[in-house]
Amino acid sequence: MEYYSITIDQLLKNLNLKEDVVVVEVNHEIVDKRQFSSKIINEGDKVEIVSFVGGG
Repeated sequence: MEYYSITIDQLLKNLNLKEDVVVVEVNHEIVDKRQFSSKIINEGDKVEIVSFVGGG
């Protein structure tokens, strides 16, 4: 799937991920959760999503 010209929060919703349990990095820079609704993902951007899982 290609996700271009959408915001991070739209991407997370499309992927069924909750923003409170992930860290998102765009082009090797961590994006503040407060910017998820305004940060646009453009063609060529490298996006990494790290999800936290509890356990022991």
